[in-house]
Amino acid sequence: MKSIVAMLLAVLLFVQPVYGMEAKETILYTDVQRDETKESEDTKEKMESQEATEAQKEAEEAVQNEDEAAQEAGDSGSAAAGQVEVSAPSAILMESSTGQVIYEKDADTQRPPASVTKVMTLLLIFDALADGKIKLEDSVTTSEYAASMGGSQVFLEPGEVQTVDTLIKCISVASANDACVAMAEHICGSEDEFVAQMNKRAEGLGMTNTHFINCNGLDADGHLTTAKDIALMSRELITMYPQIHDYCTIWMENITHTTKKGTSEFGLSNTNKLIRQYEYATGLKTGSTSKAKFCVSATAKKDDTELIAVIMAADDSKARVRDAIALCNYGFGKCNKYQEKGTKSVKPVKLARGVKETVKATQEEPFTYIDTTGADLKGMEQKVKVSKKLQAPIKKGDKVGVVKYYLNGQEVGSRELIASENVDAISYQSALVDTIEEWLL
Repeated sequence: MKSIVAMLLAVLLFVQPVYGMEAKETILYTDVQRDETKESEDTKEKMESQEATEAQKEAEEAVQNEDEAAQEAGDSGSAAAGQVEVSAPSAILMESSTGQVIYEKDADTQRPPASVTKVMTLLLIFDALADGKIKLEDSVTTSEYAASMGGSQVFLEPGEVQTVDTLIKCISVASANDACVAMAEHICGSEDEFVAQMNKRAEGLGMTNTHFINCNGLDADGHLTTAKDIALMSRELITMYPQIHDYCTIWMENITHTTKKGTSEFGLSNTNKLIRQYEYATGLKTGSTSKAKFCVSATAKKDDTELIAVIMAADDSKARVRDAIALCNYGFGKCNKYQEKGTKSVKPVKLARGVKETVKATQEEPFTYIDTTGADLKGMEQKVKVSKKLQAPIKKGDKVGVVKYYLNGQEVGSRELIASENVDAISYQSALVDTIEEWLL
């Protein structure tokens, strides 16, 4: 019996050190593999030419990192209920219908925007379409200057003709610098005049920290904007011209080059990988240069909430995607939207010195509010305040008061109250007629 116990103890003493030993070799092997992979990626990035186009870089990246980006999107979603973490130095998250800022980080610091500049270029193109200055089927001839653009391009040749519709696709999908200049010259005669219009439009939108030097975002001294200003012009583009989403959500499409050399097909590949990697993505524009690093103005929609997430100067494209998804998930988790289905009727407003004693009035537009505090929006209250000394004449559309909205006793917004009819001022003749009619009665 003692010999059996001794044998068992010997076996246990022999096995215990082996059983309790940490799997250091396995862990080291995994870590070494990761380091080698990282070194290989770093070496590859250093070997890449600085003249490689944005589209080429990001197309390669999409193939290599598609699964990883999808995993990162899931990780970001799981953390949406807590505080959001953004690695980029500048960022902002805005709700599109109200312009309400949900999150911001150093959003007013001027930085080069790279190809996110093209949001303003596209805005001016759609302005021209809306004004009837150009049409989608119009032919645009490429100048030598437009064809000479470097960076992201669709390799337009001097004298090559494309339609406005095709060039919008080239700008929205492939971030084509040559297409931007071709459109700028087509609309304004020169890129310089087009850029002047870009700066004027920016001023009108309240983009106080923005100055454009060119229409495509190639690095240039003084070509600067901010995350907040990018959000402002992005909001203008998607709310004024929602058809932009029909272009910027195209994943791949071919265009046809017809030149003196003959006819050839050229494939457009979307530089915005969020379109494929994030289920709520609807656009809008990416950008990257050596000075700007990696930027994006990302739009996303879930149910009836549409968000704009701007990332500037991210370290790489994966960080840009990760930050944008994290912001959008955070916003969708935080936002609770109050939306009036229509304008409510109000009592006629009293009027002095008019042919009528009152004027019919209506709320100018429905009220929308985004709450991020978890408040009960069923408690939203409204108070109508009209001008006390309102006098005729009143024209349809004149402001006659205001409707203020309150949540838990605090004012959260307002809408103007406007006249819905014309009311002339009382005259001597009309007053006399009224007096006679009253006397006869």
